[in-house]
Amino acid sequence: MSTTRSTHVEEQRCPACASLGAAAAFAALAATALVLSACTKVDESEGAASTYPEDDIRLIIQANPGGGSDLSSRALATEVEKILGVSVIPENMPGAAGALAMEYVGSQDPDGYVIGFAPVEIAMLNTTQSADVLPDDFDLLGQIMLAPGVITVGANSGIETLDDLVTQAKSGAVTVANSGAGSIWEAATLGLGQATDADFTPVPYDGGATAVAAAASGETVAAVSGLGEALAQGEAVRILAVMNDERHPDAEDVETVEEAIGEEVVFGGWGGIYAPAGLPDDVHDALEAAVKEAVESESYQKFQADAGNLVVYRDSEEWTGFVDDQFALFQDLLG
Repeated sequence: MSTTRSTHVEEQRCPACASLGAAAAFAALAATALVLSACTKVDESEGAASTYPEDDIRLIIQANPGGGSDLSSRALATEVEKILGVSVIPENMPGAAGALAMEYVGSQDPDGYVIGFAPVEIAMLNTTQSADVLPDDFDLLGQIMLAPGVITVGANSGIETLDDLVTQAKSGAVTVANSGAGSIWEAATLGLGQATDADFTPVPYDGGATAVAAAASGETVAAVSGLGEALAQGEAVRILAVMNDERHPDAEDVETVEEAIGEEVVFGGWGGIYAPAGLPDDVHDALEAAVKEAVESESYQKFQADAGNLVVYRDSEEWTGFVDDQFALFQDLLG
C-alpha cells in the first residue's frame, strides 16, 4: 500500500516538475540565444571591417604629370589595383613644393580611401617652407623607391675627380646647380659642403634636367641631381660620385662619395605611400601589405630600373623611423 501511495504521490507531482523544467529550459534557451546574438553581432562587425576596400581609392600626387613622382605613383597604383580589387585613381595636386597635396591628405578622414605619394620633401617642408607638414601628421605605409643624388661637372671643365672639385671649393666658392631652393638637391649640396668644409654655393634651377645642363655648358661649375638626369646629358658631363652608400647599378664605374673622398655623404630623392594619421588597424595592414606586394611585382621593378631609380622598400615601421631621422637631419642642415 505504501508503495502504491508513494507512486501515486510522485505521479501527482510530475506535472509541476515538468512545468518547472520547461521554464528552466526556456530560460536557458533564451540566455543562449542572447549570447549567440551578441556573438553574431561581433562577427558581423568584424566581417564588415575586413571588407576594406569597398570603394575606389584616390592617390594624391604632389607634382605635375610626367615627372618622377607622378610616374612612380602611377606605376605603383596599377599594381595596387590588381591586389586590392578596386580602382586606385591618381590625382595630381601640385603647388607649394608639395605642401598643398600633403596638407590636403592630412586633412582627410583616415578611412583608407585617400592616400598620397610622399617624396623626401615630407621631411623638409616644415623647415624649408614653414609648411604645416610634419611626419607625425600621417600614417607612413611604406617606402617604394630611391633616386640617389650624383655630382656632375662639364666634360670640358678640367675637373676629373670629386677630390679635384672639393679642393677647388676649399680655395674659393664653387657654384653648384640644383633643382630649386628648398629641394633635396640643394640640401645635398649643402650637406657635401658641410662634410668637406668646402664652399659649395647652391644655384637654383627649374628642375634637375636644367641644372645638369647648366653644369654641362659651364654656366655653373657643377650640379647635383638624380642619376637619370645626369645620364640624359650623355658625354657632355662627367659624373664624379654617387651620394649613396653603394654604387648605382646603372653607373657601376662611378664611386660613392665615401669611396672618392672618405666622407659618408648620402642624399637621395626617396618616396613612399602615406595616409592621414589614425587609420584603423585592419585598413593600415591591408594598405601596407598591398604596397609591399606592389613594390615586389616584376612590372614595378622593371619600371623603376628603366627610370634609373633603385627599388628600396621599407615597411611602415622602418620608413617611419627613417623619415623621423631625415626630418631631424634637414632641421639641422636647413633650419
